[in-house]
Amino acid sequence: MPFKIDYLDGDVVEWTLTEDGVERERNSSYTPTVFVSTHGGRDLTDLYATLREHPHVVYATEAEERIGFRHDPEPVLRVDVDSLDAVTSLAHEISGWGQPGDYRLYNVDFSREFRYCLEQGLSATPSRKPTVLELAIDEEVLASGEPREIIVDGELLTGEPGVVLPELARTVDAEDPDVLMLNTSEIVPVLYRAADRLGLEEFQLGRLPEWQQLAADSTYASYGQVGHSPARYNVPGRAIIDRSNTFFWSQSNLDGCLYLIEQSGKPLQELAWASIGNILTAIQIREARQRGVLVPWHSWRHEQFKTMRQLHEADRGGFTFAPDVGVHEDVHELDFSSLYPNIIVTRNVSPEKIRCACHAGRDDVPGLDYCICDERGYLPDVLEPLISDRDAIKQELRSTDDPERVAELEGRSSAIKWILVSCFGYQGFSNAKFGRIECHEAINAFAREILLDTKEMLEAHGWRVVHGIVDSVWVTPVDGEEQTPFDELAEAISGDVGIRLEHEAHYDWVAFVPMRNSEAGALTKYFGKVDGDDDYKFRGIECRQRSTPQFIEEAQKDLIAALDEHRDVKAVCERLKRWLQKLQTGDVDVEDLVVKNRVSKPLDEYTQSTRNVAALERAENRGLSRSPGQDVEYVVVDDSKQSSDRVALASEGLDEYDADFYRTQLLRAAESVLSPLGWREGEIEQYLGEHKDVSLQAF
Repeated sequence: MPFKIDYLDGDVVEWTLTEDGVERERNSSYTPTVFVSTHGGRDLTDLYATLREHPHVVYATEAEERIGFRHDPEPVLRVDVDSLDAVTSLAHEISGWGQPGDYRLYNVDFSREFRYCLEQGLSATPSRKPTVLELAIDEEVLASGEPREIIVDGELLTGEPGVVLPELARTVDAEDPDVLMLNTSEIVPVLYRAADRLGLEEFQLGRLPEWQQLAADSTYASYGQVGHSPARYNVPGRAIIDRSNTFFWSQSNLDGCLYLIEQSGKPLQELAWASIGNILTAIQIREARQRGVLVPWHSWRHEQFKTMRQLHEADRGGFTFAPDVGVHEDVHELDFSSLYPNIIVTRNVSPEKIRCACHAGRDDVPGLDYCICDERGYLPDVLEPLISDRDAIKQELRSTDDPERVAELEGRSSAIKWILVSCFGYQGFSNAKFGRIECHEAINAFAREILLDTKEMLEAHGWRVVHGIVDSVWVTPVDGEEQTPFDELAEAISGDVGIRLEHEAHYDWVAFVPMRNSEAGALTKYFGKVDGDDDYKFRGIECRQRSTPQFIEEAQKDLIAALDEHRDVKAVCERLKRWLQKLQTGDVDVEDLVVKNRVSKPLDEYTQSTRNVAALERAENRGLSRSPGQDVEYVVVDDSKQSSDRVALASEGLDEYDADFYRTQLLRAAESVLSPLGWREGEIEQYLGEHKDVSLQAF
């Protein structure tokens, strides 16, 4: 059960954790495998004759495989390639022969460690919990290339690089960690290059000498957002995890990652940098291979013919009830447990089963006239164990008070949650290995029907729906009507739907926020006070936005507390005065005013002199490059300027800020709190102008 796979000097090295440390085993005979199917009248025999002479082909033979879930086994060509590096180039070469689609390739674009475990039938789950050593280097120190300060597990190593690097190497050797947790992956090349300059030949971070660059940094776009993927590096025998590039570790913990390793077959290092879709795909790939199905390099799925009515009905998302703007008392939030994944499981929504030929003409999907095969699909088999595991985890969490066990369970639950969240959207993703747009449409159709039926049943039992979105509804009791208790009602709805409806929360009150330039309710902006608790729930407003400075976040939360305490608009405005006064008198720690924004494009492509541009210019002048998708952090010091002096970087050690700029930001945050009560920024400004004296309510 190797936890790390290294490709070194043409061999594969398996690293297995033991109770005493680690063992390694070298495999010199491994060759990666791809498959090719022929179409358009092309012949496998001719392809075999060509490939057997190819310099990168070690072995080629005919095999019987399924090229898709809707296909029976058929002849394909199995091709063993002489090296991992040659797989992609050979695949491109073959796919370029003949007309497009004549030669289709499979099992091509697997990540290196995952490929080895999959083809060798190995589990990547460690036999014990890996040990972790954390290393961090300040950005400006890193940019200098002279590592004079390194934080090792919270302890500072400082001095000349010729002293610091040997001390670091001794620490790593003594601790012998399985995982190196880095604040940025650039630590690896910077340290090794510094060691080379100094002639420190014995310096190493891995369990063997040398290091490798696995991938260069890159920029990508996803759902309209620009992201940045840092360069990835490797050292033998230890997993490298980059804190700036690890979704699952940051959203769960080591226990969550270990759970997903078991489910996906991806070793820890690859899992740490992988996206949600990447892990979901790996889980699906393992299921496909167990069923004898090859994994297409490029999707060849066509969308089946639809009538105009079907196109109209299918082109809709999940159902939403417009929120009733305002403050509502005694509100209950009800959620369907993992609604979309459970729809997939309970309705057998799977790419190879929807609109099957054997049940054509049957109307199984509401409003779309799609049929779904009675035979169990692969996607429900992928998701059902995850749903069951998360249900069991949530059940255990309700009964345990052991902090270590709670942390372990919460990490696993969070990791599963993200996979379940993505499984629906991934069906409509054009590059999904096994997705199908009809699945995406069917899931939405089922969800719309479920939410509408739920609304009707709730209203028939004395409850008024004040908001609903996709899988959640918020209800209040109707005055003068008798309400059916939630436990009875939830049980009845769950039985009808076949998916558990849960009572998520009870609020003393909830405020639904209108859109900034409209009286209509914003679907995902609300806040409220949890019943019988001192906690508040915030969604979508400034204090939940990653770009919001800490000072604005704290102020907005305090204004909400004032609203809860006084239930009076003017009392909130009086509390607002206190925060404004702190700004105007300079009584705010500049570190609490840092704005964090994501860079959307290279500096030279910006045409307007924005604050982001000013921050990028300052970063460039200090040798701190920023790529699209990365964050830039700054404080606004003079918003009237258009030059780089408009802002200062968070790392510059500031003592000034533009109070007027932050006043505007604070008023916007206050508007989010008061707009459910009908007060916009204009009314707030008018009140502040008319009432100069601070009343006792502000305190």
